[in-house]
Amino acid sequence: MRTTLKITATAAVTTALALGLSACGTSSDPGAGSTASADTSKPLVVAASPTPHADILNFVKKNLAEKAGLKLEVKEFTDYVLPNTATQSGEVGANFFQHKPYLDDFNKKKGTDIVPVVNVELEPLGLYSKKVKALTDLKAGQTVAIPNDTTNEGRALKLLADNGVITLKDGVGTDANLSSIKDAKGLTFKELEAATLPRALNDVDAAVINGNYAIEAKLKPAQDALALEKADGNPYANFLAVKRGNEKDPRVVKLAQLLNSDEVKKYIDDTYDGSVIPSFGAAK
Repeated sequence: MRTTLKITATAAVTTALALGLSACGTSSDPGAGSTASADTSKPLVVAASPTPHADILNFVKKNLAEKAGLKLEVKEFTDYVLPNTATQSGEVGANFFQHKPYLDDFNKKKGTDIVPVVNVELEPLGLYSKKVKALTDLKAGQTVAIPNDTTNEGRALKLLADNGVITLKDGVGTDANLSSIKDAKGLTFKELEAATLPRALNDVDAAVINGNYAIEAKLKPAQDALALEKADGNPYANFLAVKRGNEKDPRVVKLAQLLNSDEVKKYIDDTYDGSVIPSFGAAK
């Protein structure tokens, strides 16, 4: 998979600050990425999806990091796998691109030991189309594309069910898959990698697209989505994450504080106009 690199730097790290942070994952695997072996005088390299994650990090780098004594580098990835494997290997010190259900599934399947640090924002998942103008225009025989990774597929199907597009079997949760559909109402589903869904809009009747990829494709979720996730009680906040053992790296602690600052909240509100929503607090 192709990755794009953007590296920026500011000033040096200063004092270590204590911060109680929640963790999840498997047993620790000490290595190059652990706090004990990390050189905290070097920049903190953070892997991120381009929009909005890298944009938010670059705002922090340009406007807040130097004053806070944090040296920050941002490394962009265009998929959902490499940021975690790079964090696990120690190639980067942290990542910012994912939500808890995705991370839990990734750790379980890949044997990685990545843990969340602090929630930052929510990108509501939405249903988009270039061929129909409203949910009621979706008819039997039409095709809807959905993300093919476990957690986002379940999330997409729940969005469709919540809006009456399909009916799921009783008791199905966020781990829903195509076999969980009780009544597809004549629709056909096409499972695709999340990053490719915006490009698929020309080939299908509708597609459920992650917020970051929708924004990159110049879609405006708050305006263009036929259906959009609600923010209240949503478990899909995106967070800063590290390899277990690095939660109290002073650079990570400082970045966590900056990502939950009033300045970042204002930046998100002003930049994304409801398509990305601040969702601050300790990740659990």
